[in-house]
This record gives sequence, C-alpha cells and structure tokens, in this order.
Amino acid sequence: MSKKIFEAQLSLRCCGTTVPDRTDGPCWQMYVAMTGLVSEWPTFTWPTSTEVPSIEARKAALAYLGFILAEDTEWEWTEHTGPDYHPHPERVLLLGAVTVRPLENGAA
Repeated sequence: MSKKIFEAQLSLRCCGTTVPDRTDGPCWQMYVAMTGLVSEWPTFTWPTSTEVPSIEARKAALAYLGFILAEDTEWEWTEHTGPDYHPHPERVLLLGAVTVRPLENGAA
C-alpha cells in the first residue's frame, strides 16, 4: 500500500470553470494537490449547481480520481470572501479540504 498522502480540496466555482471542461454557471470542483504542474492535478467537476456535493458523491469523485480518504480524517471547511476582480458583488466562499491517499489499484 502506498504511504503517499495528499490533500483534496473542494470549492464552489462561482463563475464556472474552464478546466477540465467549461461550465456556464456555478459548479463544485474537487482537485487533489500534488507535486508538478497545477494543470496536471487530478480534477473532478460536478454539473452546474450550488448544492454542496454529498459525502457519498465526494467519495465517488475521489475514487474516480484514484484516491480514498486517509484513515481517521474528516472534511474541514473554511469560509473566506471572493476576490475583488469578479464581476459580481463580493460573496462568501466555502472551501473543503481532506487528507487522501492513492487507491491501491488506481482509479475505480
């Protein structure tokens, strides 16, 4: 079993996203922070919605990316305000983070 530990981050992309595919509205996006280029990090994007993905949906997305929650870890949530350059009023952003490790056999 791999002992590599990474962190998965989950955030609401308020204006949509362009990576890996473009969305035209707000959507939740998860990525696993790793060494190397950010553009190469495993990323999963849910369909356009502001509803927080369920725990089961987050676990399924992690498995799709080839990861599983690390032992004895829980999602941690933080809030902060969005950047000034967005074309809408400032709003509160919710970010989730959890420690993950690679699945033994790669992606599910």
